Amino acid sequence: MNTSMTMFSEKPNSNRWTGPLLFAWLLLAAPATPVPAVESGVPDIRRDATVIAVEQVMPSVVNIATRSEVPVRDPMERAYREFWHQKLFNEYTSLGSGVVIDEAGYLLTNEHVVRGANQIAIRFGTGTNDYSATLVAVNRNMDVALLKLNGQPGEKFHAIRLAREDDLLLGETVLALGNPFGLGGSVTRGILSSKSRRMPKEGAPLNIPNWLQTDAPINPGNSGGPLVNLRGELIGINVAVLNEDPSGSGQPVQGIGFAIPIRLVEEALSDIPTEFVRSYWFGARVKVGSYPLMITTVQPESPAGRAGLRIGDAVLQVGGRLPKSFIDFGELLATNAASDIPITLRRGEQVSDVTVRLVPARSVFNDRMVRDKLGLSLERTADGFVISDVESGSPGAAAGLRSGMLIRAVDGDAAPADSTALAKLIYAKRRGEPLRLDLALVERVGNFNVVHQGAVELIPR
Repeated sequence: MNTSMTMFSEKPNSNRWTGPLLFAWLLLAAPATPVPAVESGVPDIRRDATVIAVEQVMPSVVNIATRSEVPVRDPMERAYREFWHQKLFNEYTSLGSGVVIDEAGYLLTNEHVVRGANQIAIRFGTGTNDYSATLVAVNRNMDVALLKLNGQPGEKFHAIRLAREDDLLLGETVLALGNPFGLGGSVTRGILSSKSRRMPKEGAPLNIPNWLQTDAPINPGNSGGPLVNLRGELIGINVAVLNEDPSGSGQPVQGIGFAIPIRLVEEALSDIPTEFVRSYWFGARVKVGSYPLMITTVQPESPAGRAGLRIGDAVLQVGGRLPKSFIDFGELLATNAASDIPITLRRGEQVSDVTVRLVPARSVFNDRMVRDKLGLSLERTADGFVISDVESGSPGAAAGLRSGMLIRAVDGDAAPADSTALAKLIYAKRRGEPLRLDLALVERVGNFNVVHQGAVELIPR
């Protein structure tokens, strides 16, 4: 690592500086007087609320390093690389931060930190252990991603506490933590300059009006790290810093950083179905941060819907245990996935028991569901999904799709890994919500292959 520093010095005048230099030499030559130690039992005045909060939070802060391989799309460049036996993809790396939110090893970061990652490496600033991580789920509009550390069986991690929704004081001291570039944990301090100014529109990406603002410096590599209050509670996820006047003047701006509020982080996590934790379908969602957990949505034809769960139910027990968090809830469901799962609910003043039997996700989310929803028969290739057939009168046919077209991306992200992931994405769409497909079609014109590219939107049925 190359480090550049600029040193400033002044050449002293010998007559002017003789006295001060002699005095300094005499001080250095004198015997050192030991600094009295802090008496036992006397509080150290340096350990104020800031230091205590940092001590609580830092063990949960991580550095995230990702590696991505993006296939070469241009046919001429692909042909050139094939001829010279070069790699048919470009490699990219990314660095960011994250924070552990559950002792089982689940952590939060920004979606843009792990976007398109083939490999995710995690390093704690307070230890020597390095881990790989698996992407559990993302919410691109909220810019939130949930990862799972691949630790040893039963290994526990230090998790941060989540603040209550909207428990924010304008002007209160806040700390921005991160582990940029894997150099170790870093801390900056400031105040909460502004709460989020407005709620985001449904389905729209977040931006400055939706974020918390702070003058605690947020450095490169701190994206995805925690913004905390002096109780050591997570109030936001660091996301961006404003470097230029947004009015277009081009003037530099200092001291304006932004974080995704915990309220929106919890909303993004609540939008992640619990079945994403494992390969089973449950079909209900719970409100993150609620205690006990509250059911927020139920898919009518799902195992949860058929068992009688309703929106507003409080989950008291799963398999005889009280779930401590939405992640613990998913883990308890997965642990008992192969059998009937007893769930104790409170609905109003009534407490009742229901039994749920999960089903394997692939038995529901598969090629058949894709065809039922879109009217498309697909084959997965290295570059995406190739359309092999289009059903007459289907949403796919209405959008002008035809056999031979390649689906490269869905809703702006690379095509899902398989038909199960694609079917889940389609099923999660609200009625009337469009699905965007980025397409390519290769046609032979004379001696050349011509690639046509475009995008369509269709409404799943």
